[in-house]
Amino acid sequence: MVNSYVCFDLETTGLSPEKDEIIEIGAVKVEEGKVIERFSRFVKPDQPISPMVTALTGISNDMVADAGPTDQTIYDFLYFCGEYPVVGHNLMFDYRFTYRYAKKYYMDFQKEGLDTLKIARKVLPDLPSKSLENLCSHYGIVNSSAHRAYHDALATAKLYQTLKYYFGTSEEKLFTAAPLVWKQKKIQPATKRQKEYLKELAKYHKIDINSDLETLTRSEASRMIDKILFQHGRMERQRGSWPVKK
Repeated sequence: MVNSYVCFDLETTGLSPEKDEIIEIGAVKVEEGKVIERFSRFVKPDQPISPMVTALTGISNDMVADAGPTDQTIYDFLYFCGEYPVVGHNLMFDYRFTYRYAKKYYMDFQKEGLDTLKIARKVLPDLPSKSLENLCSHYGIVNSSAHRAYHDALATAKLYQTLKYYFGTSEEKLFTAAPLVWKQKKIQPATKRQKEYLKELAKYHKIDINSDLETLTRSEASRMIDKILFQHGRMERQRGSWPVKK
């Protein structure tokens, strides 16, 4: 049964570990049920934080503007985790993002862990919602600032301790750490035709793409094409070619 661990949570710009970005990391280190160390850092994303994400998390572009170098933040967080198993609510969501960032900066994040969401699904099957907010409400756990990484990490640690108190003896296997396994999807570069089409669209509509076409992935190029077509419309075809608008 895991009694010492690092419980962590991320705030991100979206749900995809392949294309979205971390904007905040929060964690607590717990030994024998007591918090002994805390971690809280902003991460500045490459793309601006959207108003929707700011509305959900309360994190604005101004708040992350002075965040330190991302590679140093990731290194510091991995050092904070050390050899401890990790705990999280819907843990694989946060693990995937962290694993991808670690790999990007040539670091390792192979961990064992426990997911309070999986535990709750087993021991509280009749509870309508297994969200962190609802589980905290169910057990009277106060989360003073939901959707902020550190506060959600602390609330999750309290939730884990509560679940272990009530079910640790009868469901001991649920409180044993297991290896976390995730294989990152292979990133496919944009096709030659996608890059040519983007150049044609930019020339036709007289717009700047503001991206290095050679570094785009296939999905990024597809989204960019869709955005241009939505905002500016299609090109009118004349005699089998794409004419430049005058």
